[in-house]
Amino acid sequence: MDKNHKLVKIFHGPQHPGITGNMSVEIDLDGETIVNSETHVGYLHRGFEKLVERRTIPQAFTIVCRICVPEPDPNEENFARGIENLAGIEVPEKGKWIRTMVLEMQRLTSLFLWMAGQGGSLGLYVNPQWAVADRDLMLDLYEELTGGRVYHMYIYPGGVRNDLPSGFLQRLSSLLDYYETRLPEYDRVFFHNAVFKKRAVGTGVVTPETALKHGVVGPALRAAGFEKDVRKYAPYEMYDRVEFDVPTRTESDVYARAMVRRIEFEQSIRILRQVIADMPSEGPVNVKLKNHRQFKIPRGETWVRTESSRGEFAYYMASDGSEKLRRMQVKGPSMVHAMSLLPEVLKGAQLADVAMIMNSLGTCPPEIER
Repeated sequence: MDKNHKLVKIFHGPQHPGITGNMSVEIDLDGETIVNSETHVGYLHRGFEKLVERRTIPQAFTIVCRICVPEPDPNEENFARGIENLAGIEVPEKGKWIRTMVLEMQRLTSLFLWMAGQGGSLGLYVNPQWAVADRDLMLDLYEELTGGRVYHMYIYPGGVRNDLPSGFLQRLSSLLDYYETRLPEYDRVFFHNAVFKKRAVGTGVVTPETALKHGVVGPALRAAGFEKDVRKYAPYEMYDRVEFDVPTRTESDVYARAMVRRIEFEQSIRILRQVIADMPSEGPVNVKLKNHRQFKIPRGETWVRTESSRGEFAYYMASDGSEKLRRMQVKGPSMVHAMSLLPEVLKGAQLADVAMIMNSLGTCPPEIER
């Protein structure tokens, strides 16, 4: 490049509708081609780990769901299971089944939100309108179950906060019936759309070597040919009691990551069908804990992980024997996907493809700021 040739610097976000949350990507452009880029987080949801360490366990559990706003339940699951490991608490069987149900309901809502964002990044606006509306139907069930549509604070150390409302499983089953009728429509307007294929095939390729070097997880890793899913190789709750497949592709581009998620949507419905069939009709759903000032955790440390819709989500937790955690550290997919992988994948890409590539990787900025 001529030394007198100047690059154009622009900021993609945080005000840009194509950004995945409160973050920004600083881009150096040569024409429409990206030469360099750097991700900046938005300083909105900050310091959750230290906030948790300064509160008692029952107080802290209301904080962790904010670590990823669109997908709070894997955070609740990790926090609860970590406390249970440290305190030696055994969750009742029905509580485990309900947790599995809630996590798969969350996966569906997260996949809907991803479909909305990915369609919007391409100008396929029927897709986000449909996806947000269909997601809202699951949020109605969440509101009935937990009292909240976004933050649920339902998966609690010792189990879940309350039992299922009367007729809840029947209403969930009816909604799954509806979702299955909708999938062919999403195939028509989005997954098999000629515009999406033209833009996505061969774009944002992450080689298997690059995926392993950066520690990529979730659909982005499975689209590179690796059959890795925490629910399979380190099952938790009732995932060892249900059957499901882990989809993979080898092209490892934006379209491959989309098709992996498309199949995962079907697999989540498959899991939920089994949960509905096998859910115990009776039995406790939680273990009653002591008053939050009396509930102390034995000294020790633990590492727990959950398969979120974006990949492996893990917590390290350490106790010094008091009523508060001595240390908590969160390891989510976003630190790798947004901070180290995204700038590498964007190099040489076109400006118009930034939002599409970013959405395909799956990022949640508060995970980075935690």
